[in-house]
Amino acid sequence: MSVTATDQPLLDVRRVTKTFGNLVACDAIDLVIKRGEIHALLGENGAGKSTFVKMLFGSLQPVAGEIFWKGRKVNISSPAVARGLGIGMVFQHFSLFDSLTAAENIALSLDKKIPLQDIAVRARDLGEAYGLPLDPDALVGDLSVGERQRIEIIRCLLQEPDLIILDEPTSVLTPQEADRLFVTLERLRAEGKSILYISHRLDEVKRLCDRATVLRHGKVAGDCDPRKETPASLARMMVGNDIKIARRDVATGGKGEARPLLEIRGLSQPPRGPFSTALHDISLTVYAGEIVGIAGVSGNGQGEFFESVSGEMRQDRADTIRIGGVAAGRAGISRRRGLGAAFVPEERLGHGAVPELPLTDNLLLSRYATDGGAFLRGGPLKILARHRLQSAVGSIVKAMDVRKSGENPDASALSGGNLQKFIIGRELARKPAVLVVNQPTWGVDAGAAAYVRQALIDLARDGSAVLVISQDLDELMEICDRIAVMNQGALSKTLPSAEVTLEKIGLMMGGADKAA
Repeated sequence: MSVTATDQPLLDVRRVTKTFGNLVACDAIDLVIKRGEIHALLGENGAGKSTFVKMLFGSLQPVAGEIFWKGRKVNISSPAVARGLGIGMVFQHFSLFDSLTAAENIALSLDKKIPLQDIAVRARDLGEAYGLPLDPDALVGDLSVGERQRIEIIRCLLQEPDLIILDEPTSVLTPQEADRLFVTLERLRAEGKSILYISHRLDEVKRLCDRATVLRHGKVAGDCDPRKETPASLARMMVGNDIKIARRDVATGGKGEARPLLEIRGLSQPPRGPFSTALHDISLTVYAGEIVGIAGVSGNGQGEFFESVSGEMRQDRADTIRIGGVAAGRAGISRRRGLGAAFVPEERLGHGAVPELPLTDNLLLSRYATDGGAFLRGGPLKILARHRLQSAVGSIVKAMDVRKSGENPDASALSGGNLQKFIIGRELARKPAVLVVNQPTWGVDAGAAAYVRQALIDLARDGSAVLVISQDLDELMEICDRIAVMNQGALSKTLPSAEVTLEKIGLMMGGADKAA
């Protein structure tokens, strides 16, 4: 019996395998995507999702297996070949130039040479048609994260793909922006387009996706109709056991005799460049035993705020920042660490860790100014005790369940989620009095996210003050005692988490609420 064009899968992947040395990243993966469906690809960090979709998009080549596109066996040797077949991809991390316009950024990604004016017209028309309004003449550096994502999606749609791969598309969006994106994706599905949807937000998968394939340790662990599952059952398929829900006690911070451990008073800062955000008179106190959350769409000053609190950007007045009651506004990072503070930046590679250095050296770089002596041995002429460093790394790896391929791999060899667990564990191991963490679980799977969140709760429970900057509203509402919103470099008043709703906080993030 012949297969009609309607019945024939759009994409049929058969036993595709990818290895890196002795590591099998993808092990004989089978996957079928039908025409006109939204198909979820789920799995823990390091499960093989990124490697798999890079093979579909031609960025990596499989060592075994076959890929059939519209019934024909194909060799996707490059992204240009993928785009030529009709496969488009929107990456989690945007690849846009801030100093160029939206239209100019789109032009750079197209395989065909099209006049810039024509691109601008087509991008504007396509945006209006799909509910993704876009000004093609706007400088990317002046746009919000949600607007930048529209550019990525529109330039993908301009290539008229039959299959669109989306990697964590809502990780930087407000709830309202995510809802608009879902409407767009549902319209694309209705038009017969297929979408491969990668997300750690399982409630989105249940709402949006027709089918789901789950990867675990590089293999297909199962497939299902996510609409018939619960977030808990989907998470169980991903990790092989039940996910522990983070548990926190009723807040004690900010009440009674609780001690203020982090105090920020009148923090203002001019923009450092044309695409930086100024900070406007920010004041905030975080008490012992509590977690305070900062919500906001990326690009509203969170990065500049973190740099100011961590000491990467020093203040003119010492009393602008107080750590444990000590004025630290003019102090650098090492001095602030010496006062008992610890910091986890948003960017893992390059900021939180040096990619080319092993885990032991990355640990030493963060400790040498405060407790580097613990890793030295000998008499007057000290030498580095490598075995002590390795032992400390081993303790962090065990405590945070960091999964790695070797005893002391380079930071770049770890998956994003496992590197995040190592960096947070590295700071937690110091038992800081104050912890400031930016995007603690961005791009981290459900199991790892629950692990990290519980670690933050436990730190606060032991008497530390924890300040969490996050775009994940569910995360903030789960672990925080109080929540504030950052919008255009200004910080709202804090609200008890019990009084916060997703709708209210989402409106504040978008600037609709004057309180922000």
